This record gives sequence, C-alpha cells and structure tokens, in this order.
Amino acid sequence: MLSDVNLRALFNPDTIAVVGASRKTHKLGHVILANLISAGYKGKLMPVNPAEGEILGLAASPSVKDLPHPPDLGIIVLPREQVLAAMEELADAGVSAVSVITAGFRETGRDGFELEMEMADLARRRDIALLGPNSLGLVNTANCLNATIAQAMPAKGSIAFFSQSGALCSAILDWADGEGIGFSKFVSLGNKAGVSEADILEFLGDDPNTSVIIGYLESVDDGRKFMTKARAVTEKKPVIMIKAGTTQAGARATSSHTGSLAGNVVASTAAFRQAGIIQVDDLESLFNLARAFASQPLPQGHNLTVVTNSGGPGILAADACEGANLNLPRPSRETLKQLGEILPPFAAVYNPIDIIGDAPAERYRATLEAMAKDSITNAILVLLTPTASAQIRETAQAIIDVAAHCDKPVFASFMGDARIGPGRDMLLKAGIPCYSYPEPAIRAISAMHAHYRWKNRPWPVEVCFRRDKGKAARTIENARKLGLSELPFADAMEIAAAYELPVPETRLVRTSDQAVRAAKKLGYPVALKLVSPHIPSRFDVDGVALNLATPRDVRDAWLDITNRAQRKRPDAYIAGCLVQTMGPVKARDVAVRFTQDPQFGPLVSFCLAGPSAEVLEDISYRLAPLTLQDVQDIVREIKSFPLLRGVRGGEPVNLAAIEDILLSMSQMATDFPEIREAELNPVLVDAEGAMVTDVRVTIR
Repeated sequence: MLSDVNLRALFNPDTIAVVGASRKTHKLGHVILANLISAGYKGKLMPVNPAEGEILGLAASPSVKDLPHPPDLGIIVLPREQVLAAMEELADAGVSAVSVITAGFRETGRDGFELEMEMADLARRRDIALLGPNSLGLVNTANCLNATIAQAMPAKGSIAFFSQSGALCSAILDWADGEGIGFSKFVSLGNKAGVSEADILEFLGDDPNTSVIIGYLESVDDGRKFMTKARAVTEKKPVIMIKAGTTQAGARATSSHTGSLAGNVVASTAAFRQAGIIQVDDLESLFNLARAFASQPLPQGHNLTVVTNSGGPGILAADACEGANLNLPRPSRETLKQLGEILPPFAAVYNPIDIIGDAPAERYRATLEAMAKDSITNAILVLLTPTASAQIRETAQAIIDVAAHCDKPVFASFMGDARIGPGRDMLLKAGIPCYSYPEPAIRAISAMHAHYRWKNRPWPVEVCFRRDKGKAARTIENARKLGLSELPFADAMEIAAAYELPVPETRLVRTSDQAVRAAKKLGYPVALKLVSPHIPSRFDVDGVALNLATPRDVRDAWLDITNRAQRKRPDAYIAGCLVQTMGPVKARDVAVRFTQDPQFGPLVSFCLAGPSAEVLEDISYRLAPLTLQDVQDIVREIKSFPLLRGVRGGEPVNLAAIEDILLSMSQMATDFPEIREAELNPVLVDAEGAMVTDVRVTIR
C-alpha cells in the first residue's frame, strides 16, 4: 500500500530531478523541463544529463549520484533499457516518488512486461510512488506544477481528472483550454505499475482543492480495493467515469494499448453502481456532468421546473424527464397566482412554464424569481430559443442574477449557435451550465439528484446467513481430489443443503425400475431430469419431464429422455436421471447464478428462467457480498419484474423468498472463491415460497 507521504511527494515535491533532460527542443526531456519552468514551479529543479552542462539556464548533473539535493520526485525520460538503472539510482538517493514517461513496456510484449515488473518490484521494496510507465505525467495547478509532456498548462479549477491514456490527456487539455474548464489535478496513469486508480481516488478524495473527480479507465487491477476506496470517496464528492473496452473490439484495443485486460463489462458496471460512481458513455457527457457538479448545488428532490419561451423545447424537456426519473410538478397555489399576474393570459403556467416567444428578459427574470421561492421545485431549467424578440445577453444576465440568490441548482439550454453564443458564454463564465439542447441538461440534473440520494441513503445492511461451511468445504475438496471441475448433481445438492437453500427431495436413478421405486417413495406426481456431465443444459436435448403421475408415465418418460439424449448427443455419457418431487403448480421460474470475475470477484445475476432472458438481455447483476438493498434492487431491476409482482389478476410471488436465496448465494460466493460458477436454474417461486429444483456447481 502506497503511503500518503509518497503520494504527497508526487503531487507536491519541493525538489524535482528530470533524468534525461535535454537541450534539443524536440526531445521529451526538454519539453517536460520547459513545462515545469513555464508553469511557474517554485521548487528546486535539477536536470540530469551526462553530456550537457546547462539546460534552459539550469546546471545539469552528469548523474543522479551527483545531484546537489535529494529529490522528492524523479521524472525519467530515458530509453527503455536505461529506466530501471535510473530508478535504482533515484531510490538510493532517497526519492519518494518517480514518474516514468518512457513507453515500450508491458504494452509491447514479454520483454517489456518483465522489465515493468522489475520496476514495480523495486518501487514496492523501496516504498516509492511509481507513476507509469507510459505516462504523460501529472499536473497540480495549486502549486503550479506541470510535470507533463503536454503543450498546455490547464487553468485552475476544482475538477480533478485521471486517465490511463496519455494521448487522450493531451486532447482533453487542449479541449478544456478552449472551453474554459479548469482543473485542480490532472494525472496520466499510464500502465499503472505502481500508482493505481484506487490510490489516486483515495488521494483526490482528501484533496481540499478538488470538488469533482472524473476519470477514464481501461482496466481495474484490484477490483475489491478499487470498490472499497471509491465507496469511501463518493460519500464525500462525486466521481464520474468512463470505462473503455466495453466491446470486443474495445477490449482488444485496450490490451494492445496498455497491456491490460478490460474485464467483464457487466462486472465493472455493477462495481461502479455499488460504489456510487456515476458512469457515462462518452467524453461529452463526462465534462457536461463535471461542469454541473462543480458549479451547482445538488438538487434535494426530483421535482424540476422548466421555463421556456417555446412550446416545442418544453415538450422535449418533458419527454426527457420521463426517462430520467424527474418530475414536473405544478407550482404551488401562491406561485400560480403570482405567475398569473406576471405572464400574459395565454401563457402556460403548469410546468413546463411557457412564457411565450416574445418574452423579454424581464419576463424571464420575474418568472425565475417566483419559481426560486417555490418550495415545491428542487431545480430549475431555463430554455431559450433565439426568436426575433429574444434578448439573449439580457436574459443570460437575468438568469445569473436569480441564480446568485437561489439555493437550488439552475441550468440553462440556449438552443442555437451564432446568436446565442454571447449569452451562453456569459452563463458558463458565471458557473451556470448551459447546453445546446434540453436533454443533456436533464441528464445532468438527474445524475446530481442520484448522487444526492446516494450520499443520503440508509447505511447498507449486510447479512450473514446460517450455513454448514465445513460440510460444503469437504464436498468441494472431495471433488478436487477426484479431479472434477463440475460437481456431480448429488454433491451440488449437498452444497445447496449446506447453505439451507430450499431443495426438493431428489433421487439419482440408473434404470427405469429404480425410477419407478423412487417415485413411489417420494410420492406422485414427480419430475424426471436427465443427468450427464457432458450436457450442461438439459433443455438442449429436451431432457426434462414434469408432472408424471403414474408408474407408466415414469417408465415412458425414462425411455423418451434417455433415447433422445443418446440420439442427439451420442458422445455424451448418460449417468441416469433424477427423480424429484414436483414444485408448486402455479410457480414462476427464475434463475440465480454467480461467476468469479477476475477483477471484481463474485458477480451475482438474477433473471427469469429460460432462453428469453439471455436473448433479450433481461438480466440484473450485483457484486457479492450483497446487502439487503442490493437483493431488493436486483430483483426489481429486470424488465420482467411485473410478472413476479403479479399482472392481470395473477398472484404475486414471494419476493422475500427470492431475496433469501440471493443472500445465500452471495454468502456461498464469498466463502468459496474456488467455486468458479454456481447456478440455481430453475428456482420455482409462488406466493408461499421458493424451491430450488436444479443446482450446478463448477470449481477451479
């Protein structure tokens, strides 16, 4: 674990050694030293180059050993083969942090990977905060530190940005300069051989100059650590992130870019949600939200008031609110009376408030002042279209004046380009987010309200269910001794019973005569299910027969199932069939599953049973361990939840029984990382309870 002292040395060094500094202006060693000087860095700068006596007016030391002072931060801009030796010299000199700009490590293949691992090991042993390699560097505007190879020093601001992509950092710095967006910190993580996204999150969470954290991630090295740190940070300030590599093509590009694995998309999405991170899909949304969070207070409710000079944009805003979980309430009676006195008689006052296309700035001002005092509304969105009579600058000033004395967030959407430009610039300069269309404004308001709910949510309650962990461990160990990767059904059922999952009475039979005797002992009606280690899904061979009420039914079903399986899968070994007591007649079939994600750990999923859930992607996910809130959300999140709640006179199922099964599976996944995958499918659930009729467990 990196010490806070070393991270502080990375961002707030008193002395910096630039190893590989150069007089040649096209060399990165020259660029980074020039950036440090031009940004106004006040500490001691020490260039290192054996061939040059003076660089940019600074005396150069021939080697790290000859430095006049021990450096707090060492910046290495050398050929790949010389980097490790330079790191060792800096470590001997007592450096606390090292930033490696040089590329050509794990992203290039085995040799580069092995060299990077040696650097990472050195950093761990010598307690050095290692940024990179393959990094653009970092910026701290609070102390005028521009230790990057980018061309521009960003303006000061309260937004902190970190990224795995150095080239993306360069583009964003240039774009932010044009948009007037300032930063508190700016970090290019590179290959993350030392300092990780979790370390940066923790540091920025305690940074007094940062109010909003945004980031671009291609991979997460330690998912559990990342979630723990992120959850603590989002309690204090918003974290907004893009996760790249969410498609097969993107995952391949990620691997070739930084040598990292992009990981499971649904696992990272679940991790972000459970850690309180706001995930976006594109850079425009990233900065739209960052600007909103940095400049406006959080809306403390979901009631939005829209003020517009045109009915069409107001309708678009209303449609967008429907999908963003925002409400457009009627103003209070007192406010309606006040609006009736302010607005023309044909104005619409019931929200969206249409103040008509000829509205001058003063009509906007009076309407906004009335809505700012209305206790029903939690946020205000002002829409303006550049009609012939629109007063662009004056309306912008009216919004600025009202917002200055309003404790609610105020947003604007000035629709157009050339004519509305001056008004938009005025609003942005005053810290009021202004968008070209209503939809991004409403998405920003929705995200801010979601973050308000996250910060004020009830404390999560984790549940530890009763289970016979020892019995489950013995069952798994016996399977491993036999060299099995998939547990036999009987063993899987034993594990289910050890976790007190509701399972029916079951018998494994080898012949039709045994099946008849088992059915008689269990009691009719029964179900018959094929057992084969080579056929993971019985539905592929129609290997299930239900509601068998007589011995003849059982014999006929046995012959049908086994003959059909041998015909369709002649390569498969048929171990026999299971005879089970029948579950509830009017039950719904659901499926519960978990898999071990390499980055984030156990990923639990829930859906209705059957292929339709996978085809329609109607599956919800959470990472274990699950809280009470998690299991409630995961059940209600699927689109087909109304079928469980009961539609068209149907009886609702016992949701608590499903939630108990999810909690038990979460406990199993947490207890046994060696279980690669476990699936309960189907689980029959009705108004009375639930029954797990089939269990599948595979181990590492």
